[in-house]
Amino acid sequence: MKSAGYVYVLGSALGADRRTYVGWTVDIESRLALHNAGLGARSTRGRAWVLLYAERYATRREAMSREWFLKRDRRFRASLARLL
Repeated sequence: MKSAGYVYVLGSALGADRRTYVGWTVDIESRLALHNAGLGARSTRGRAWVLLYAERYATRREAMSREWFLKRDRRFRASLARLL
């Protein structure tokens, strides 16, 4: 049986610098903890991240495909960054 996957968008604000990060995982809570511990992707190190958005998919493959599209959707990511 294939396990579910999630695509997520994290947000971080340091002063006026607002950033988003898009990723996929099978466990959102533990992945967020890794990012905040400095053990996630290199681009997320040294910042405090909050979960802004998540979607659940039946398979990891679907989540990875959606991640690819969200990484390139700057308008969507900018709208989420305004929440910070």
